[in-house]
Amino acid sequence: MLYEDRVDALVSPKGALEMLSQEEIARMSEDSGDLHELFRRCALAILNCGSDSDDPAEVMSIFKDFEVRIIQQERGVKLELTNAPSSAFVDGKMISSVREMLFSVLRDIIFTYHEYNVARGLNDASSDKITNVVFELLRNANVFRRIQDPDMVVCWGGHSIARHEYDYTKYVGHELGLRELNICTGCGPGAMKGPMKGAAIAHAKQRIKNGIYLGLTEPGIIAAESPNPIVNQLVIMPDIEKRLEAFVRTGHGIVVFPGGAGTAEEILYILGILLHPKNEGIPFPLVLTGPKESAAYFEQINEFIGAVLGEKAQSLYQIVIDDGVEVARIMKAGMEEVRLYRKAHQDAFYYNWKLHIPDEFQRTFEPDHENVAGLNLFFGQETHLLAADLRRAFSAIVAGNVKPQGVASIKEHGPFEIHGDKRLMKKLDALLEAFVKQQRMKLPGTAYVPCYKVITD
Repeated sequence: MLYEDRVDALVSPKGALEMLSQEEIARMSEDSGDLHELFRRCALAILNCGSDSDDPAEVMSIFKDFEVRIIQQERGVKLELTNAPSSAFVDGKMISSVREMLFSVLRDIIFTYHEYNVARGLNDASSDKITNVVFELLRNANVFRRIQDPDMVVCWGGHSIARHEYDYTKYVGHELGLRELNICTGCGPGAMKGPMKGAAIAHAKQRIKNGIYLGLTEPGIIAAESPNPIVNQLVIMPDIEKRLEAFVRTGHGIVVFPGGAGTAEEILYILGILLHPKNEGIPFPLVLTGPKESAAYFEQINEFIGAVLGEKAQSLYQIVIDDGVEVARIMKAGMEEVRLYRKAHQDAFYYNWKLHIPDEFQRTFEPDHENVAGLNLFFGQETHLLAADLRRAFSAIVAGNVKPQGVASIKEHGPFEIHGDKRLMKKLDALLEAFVKQQRMKLPGTAYVPCYKVITD
């Protein structure tokens, strides 16, 4: 990417916000301050698709002169861009996928903040209220479809993966696409891009013209994991907790590829939910998979889960190594189980209302030093509660690695200190050390300084 190249442009909507009332436009245009800066950072991430950096501070520094302004017109809204990355344009014209996602950012960052006052209005909300807000945010983004059969496979995995692991994610995505399944990921690079790319080719072979490549992100992560251009539906949820809930409510099954702290957070999230007694018997196909070179990685993950959450947690997933066809067949068969269960219980195909998500998995966790130090990482409590706090620990590491607020906090106060049962801490420290050695915390070639300290004494 030629970082020195800049483009000024006036951009009209495509794919989102093409029909807004004058009142809605006026409300969006009145915002400034922190909300405008949030929109600016997210817009830059969209325009910077294809960047090989996962350092938001570096990107913001390089494009410190970038600005975006909402232009209010009688027929709608336009965006005025100043000093935008040239990689978002071809011969002076913005790439269509970038333009779609840019206005998705405007819709989600500004409109939904007005509509639901998410940042201030949900701290004391009930669990049902949070679930309904997640539904409404997804509905506002036109995510839901009237479908006859469940078909959405969520693919999790890291942005920092080896080339052979990336190729494997494409292979699995291709097999899923051949079976007419759609893909949802965190929308970034690596294991979030590969399955979409493979599925897109398979959909073309099957003459599927309306394939869905749904990307779910959140403001704190988008600059470090800019959406890949295959995404044709982008939704920016207000925080990581609502993003994770959106994954499991819209997805019908999950495939997990190799990753780092963020992937471990996702695994602990879904296992913690499925371990809750109220979710006993709800079908939710879950497969952990990678190429043969990644077998040791999944052995480490499986051993950690068994040691801290037990055999029941291990029984909730399958591990499939180097067999994309088998992964796709498991997912396809799982879709039928989900279909039969949803029909029998009169639950919607497009949103998993019956899945119980405990309050501990819905409350926004602020990853500061005090909160991290206070996590209850001890045995002797209900397993899903331990999973919830382990999820928070990994979430804090993700924040310290890539999220602007977390990075700033580490710079000012030093690494997070993670305390808990000594046996558990040793297991956690060993797993994290393996992630570091395998270069799963940052992109390969990037020096990694841990943002955490596991207290094992």
